[in-house]
Amino acid sequence: MPGIYQPYSKKFNVTLCLLLLMALCLASCAVHTPVPTDTLLQDLKTRSSAALSAHVNEFNAYKDRPSSDGPFNASNNIAFLKANIPLFISSDDQINKVYNYRWWMISKHLKEYDDPYDQKKYWVVTEFFGVKPWASLSGAITCPAGHQFYDVRWLRDPKYLQSYADYFMQGSPSKLNQRENGNFLTYLSRPESHHFSSWMIDGIDAYLKVHPNKQWMHNLLPHMERHQQVWDSLFTVKKPGSATNGMYKILDLYDGMEFSLSAVLGLIASKGAYSLYTPENWKNYYLGWGTTDRAAASLQARAYPMAYRKGYPDFYLVRPSVNSYAYANLRALANLWRLDTAAAPEIRNRKAESYAAKATALQVKVMDVLWNKQDQFFNTRSAGDNRFGIRDYEARVRESVGYTPWYFNMIPANSPERFGRAWDMFASANGFQHHAGMTTAERQHPYYNEQAYAWNGRGWPFQNSVVYKAYANYLRNYKKEITAADKELLYAYISKLAVMHGSDQLNIGEWYIPSNGTEFGGEKDYFHSTFPDIIIEDLIGFRAAHASNFSIQPLLPESKWDYFYLGNIRYHGRNIDIAWKKDWNPELPGNQSGLLVWVDGKLAAQSKMLNRRLHVSLR
Repeated sequence: MPGIYQPYSKKFNVTLCLLLLMALCLASCAVHTPVPTDTLLQDLKTRSSAALSAHVNEFNAYKDRPSSDGPFNASNNIAFLKANIPLFISSDDQINKVYNYRWWMISKHLKEYDDPYDQKKYWVVTEFFGVKPWASLSGAITCPAGHQFYDVRWLRDPKYLQSYADYFMQGSPSKLNQRENGNFLTYLSRPESHHFSSWMIDGIDAYLKVHPNKQWMHNLLPHMERHQQVWDSLFTVKKPGSATNGMYKILDLYDGMEFSLSAVLGLIASKGAYSLYTPENWKNYYLGWGTTDRAAASLQARAYPMAYRKGYPDFYLVRPSVNSYAYANLRALANLWRLDTAAAPEIRNRKAESYAAKATALQVKVMDVLWNKQDQFFNTRSAGDNRFGIRDYEARVRESVGYTPWYFNMIPANSPERFGRAWDMFASANGFQHHAGMTTAERQHPYYNEQAYAWNGRGWPFQNSVVYKAYANYLRNYKKEITAADKELLYAYISKLAVMHGSDQLNIGEWYIPSNGTEFGGEKDYFHSTFPDIIIEDLIGFRAAHASNFSIQPLLPESKWDYFYLGNIRYHGRNIDIAWKKDWNPELPGNQSGLLVWVDGKLAAQSKMLNRRLHVSLR
C-alpha cells in the first residue's frame, strides 16, 4: 500500500506547491504589476482629443448664438482648443460635454484690442458680447474678471491672461474713469478697473502659480500696488469708532449682486432718505430694474437727490465678499513681494511684511465684525460712514456671499471648527440647497424670492463658482475628516450645475430658478463664472504652487466615475497628465485601481486610493 500511494503523494505535493506559487505570483502581480502607462496614456489623450473635436463641431453648429468677440471661431477654434486647453474625459458624459462647451465658450470671449490711449495691443476677456455701457472701452468688465483669471490661467499659452492682467493693471482702464451714462448708478467716480469689485491681484497670483514669470511679475508689482491703493482710498469705511471702520464697502450693484436681501433689510431699518422702504412695500422699489423707476419718482428721491442715482439707493454695504476679495489681494501682494528676487532684500521684506500685516488686520476684523455667533454665519453690515441710511447695521440674513472667506482660505488655521457650522446651511433645504441648484439667500427667510431678477434667492452661476471652491477649500484645508457625504454633496451640486447647461444645445447664462429650473436665463454663452476650474482644482484637486511642485487630492466620490483623465496641462513649463481608473487591468485578479500622475510623459506619482493627497515634485 505504501508503494502505491507514495508516488501519488509526491505528485500531489508538487502540484500543490505549483498552485501556491501561482497564487502568490498573481497576488503579487495584482499589487506590483506596472501599468502599461505609455499605451494607456496615449489612448486617453486620443480619446479626449477626439471627444473635444466632436463636441466643438456640434457647438459650432448651434443656431442663434452670439458670434465670437475675437479671432477664434468655427474656422479655427478646434485647433486652438486642442493646442491650449487641459484635455478632459471621464465616465460622466454630461460633465465631459459641459467641460468642453465651457472652453468653446471661453474661446469666443478672447478678444484682441488696440488701445488708442497707449497705442498698445492687448488680449482681453469679455463677459457679454460686444461693448456694454457698464464695460471698459474694450468690452471687458471687471465684475467677472476674478473668475475669468481662474479659468483662463489653465490655457497652455500664457500670453492671453498675462496681457489681460497688463490691460487692467497698467493699461487705460487703470487711468480712465468709468464713463457716466444711463447705467452709471453711483455718484462715486472711479477708474474702469474699479467699476465693479474683483479679486484680480489674487487672480494674478493664481496665474503665476501655473505659469511662473518672475521678470513680468517684478515689472507689474508697482501697478498691482496702485490698483490696491485705489480700493483702499475709495472703498474703505472712514469713521473712527465705527464697528466697520477700515473695512471695505461697496454698493451691492457694484459687487455684481444687485437687489440683495442684506441691502433690503438695511434700507428698511433706515430713516430719512430711505424711509421709502418698509416691510410692506420694499418690493415696489427695490426688486429688479423696473422698480427703481418708481423709487426715482418718490418724494424721498426728490427731497434727497444725492441719496439716489436714477432711483438706485446710494447705500454702501460692508459685505463678506468685497472684504474677502481685499484680503486675497493684500495677501497676494505679500506673497508676490516675497517672490520678487529682483527687488532689494530690504524693500522686498518690508513690502511683504506690510501687506501681510494689512491682510491679517482685515482678517481679524471680518472674523470679529461680520461673524454672527448666533446665526453661525458671516453676515453683511451697512457702512459706518454712509451719508444716508443706517450705519453699522447688521442684516440678519444668510446670503451665499457669507461663504466667500473660504474661497480665499481666509478662515484662521488655528480655529477651523469655530466657523464650520456655516456649512450646515449649504446642505439644508432651509438654507441654500434646492432641487435644481444652489440659492443665493437662505430659503427660510421670509423675503426669499427666486422669481425676481435679484440676488435674494434666484441662482447665479457666479455664486456657484465662489461657493463650490469655498466648500472644496473647507473640506481640504479645515475639516478634520472628509466624509463620503461631504464628497457626495459637492458632486451633487456640480452635477446639478452641469445638468442646467441642457442636453440639446448647451448654454451658460446669467441665472436659473433653483426650485425647478431646467435651463439658464438671460444672455447666452455668458462668461461670468467658472467651470473648467471647478473640475480641475475643486473636484479633481490639482493644487498649483509657486514652488516647483503641486498636489492632487480629488474630492470625487469613488462610486461616481469609473475613470477620468485630465491632461495636456502646461505647468511650470512642464507637461502634466493625471488619470484615475477603477480597474486598469480587468484580466488580473484583485484591486487594480490607481491614481497616476505623469510629468513630461514619465510616471511621477501613483496611489491606489483615489482621495489620498499626492505630492508631486518637479525637481
